[in-house]
Amino acid sequence: MTQEVKTDVLVIGSGIGGLYFAINMADHATVTIITKKESSTSNTNWAQGGIAAAIAGDDTPELHIADTLDAGAGLCNEAIVSILVHEGPAHIRRLIELGVEFTTNPDHTLNLGKEGGHSRNRIVHAKDLTGREVERALLARANAHPNITLLEHHYALELITEHHLGIKTNDITCYGAYVLDTLNHKPKKILAKVTMVASGGLGHVYLHTTNPEIATGDGIAMAYRAGAEIANMEFIQFHPTSLFHPKAKSFLISEAVRGFGGILRNKEGEAFMHRYDRRENLAPRDIVARAIDSEMKKNGDECVFLDVTHIKAEKVREHFPHIYETCLGFGIDMTKEMIPVVPAAHYSCGGIRTDSWGRSTINHLYACGETSCTGVHGANRLASNSLLEALVFAWRSSEDIRAELKSIHFKHEFPDWDDSGTTSPEEWILVAHNKKEAQVIMNDYVGIVRSDLRLDRARRRIDFLKEETEAYYKKTKITPQIIELRNIIKVASLIIQGAIKRRESRGLHYTTDFPQKDDKHYLADTVLRSF
Repeated sequence: MTQEVKTDVLVIGSGIGGLYFAINMADHATVTIITKKESSTSNTNWAQGGIAAAIAGDDTPELHIADTLDAGAGLCNEAIVSILVHEGPAHIRRLIELGVEFTTNPDHTLNLGKEGGHSRNRIVHAKDLTGREVERALLARANAHPNITLLEHHYALELITEHHLGIKTNDITCYGAYVLDTLNHKPKKILAKVTMVASGGLGHVYLHTTNPEIATGDGIAMAYRAGAEIANMEFIQFHPTSLFHPKAKSFLISEAVRGFGGILRNKEGEAFMHRYDRRENLAPRDIVARAIDSEMKKNGDECVFLDVTHIKAEKVREHFPHIYETCLGFGIDMTKEMIPVVPAAHYSCGGIRTDSWGRSTINHLYACGETSCTGVHGANRLASNSLLEALVFAWRSSEDIRAELKSIHFKHEFPDWDDSGTTSPEEWILVAHNKKEAQVIMNDYVGIVRSDLRLDRARRRIDFLKEETEAYYKKTKITPQIIELRNIIKVASLIIQGAIKRRESRGLHYTTDFPQKDDKHYLADTVLRSF
């Protein structure tokens, strides 16, 4: 028999969005947070750069909005961007109240960095470990609140909807989720009045990524299967500078390093960004990633190099202690030698489609952070807008839910998780092989530069893997590995579908068959829905 848990609010994910939302809800409701690994394992924890906010004397919301719209290549929702930028500074102050210790100047004002695509210094940071510092403070608050229950090692399996009662409807409502407790290998049924999906990114759909291993697109895959609208999946941001080293697992070299004066060079030591964009090393990420990709292919090189050796060593160590120590651990002293870098899958601008209050197209299902598609990022995310987006729309979701939570009641009895007729997995090699094959397909055919031929090949191969994996899933008892494989393949399919539909090049989606923007036909979101 499946254990049943009832809670007012279920939060899937323990990154900045999920924790901030939970803290804001906890004075008004019981909150259960589930997370796949330990509570601090999240994309937030890996975010080095910072949080963008127009708070400097020479900055204005209008400038931040303009920079965001410019990066978004015509697809940003301007009203949503305005909400983000105008409400953002208040949440920086709130984080400080919650115990986040940002880097400050000698006069105790916030030290503001500058990153690619920004016209002003506006990046609030905690040296080069901003995400870790924010996560630390929010986790401490969440763990201390009596109304918050945090369940580690719990994998979300499916969102609970009318589908599980055999009811067919287009007016779908979410009632919680089936989850797997991986410590005792037993499923649970968590019923909730409201569910927030804040499960992070999808980097491990690709072979090379800056994301932690938990980033397998679970929330997007579950929401799509449940019938939610998914938008703009073709816009995958490749971070231009991840550390190129066989043991580094694509360690991210922050955008802030280029903002601090870092110069991209080829193996001959030649700076090359001036050939691709007037902003040179401070160009938006999509332009920098394509420039590096072009240089590597043109010269047959495995990587390019990021050079900060012209900057005083003590300044480099002071501003980037984590990056410095990590590189040193791999035998690279970034104060004396150039850092080898390559692009790697970093961030998804698409996701579960939401409105300005974080509502998805399924009743009582909300989404925030990288799992969502609010309309902020358009075709390309401006650096350091991601953590800001998570904060602003997590808060707005909590405000929206508070107003109607008392009117929501549990209406149905839902069945236990049914795994009858399944057997224990025996062929682990099939799961491992299918995962690796899917990642290689996406890396080779649906990467920085695409074409109709590449996308068609990817579609056919992913469709075969999907069919094979679904057959295996139906006859096998659930495990974390099978759950993640199934979600990786589903999300890969959504990215390919979105890329095929968009027959133009815009922002992060670049195809050699349609190299120009087409505002007449494609100045709109790419929306996908299962039924």
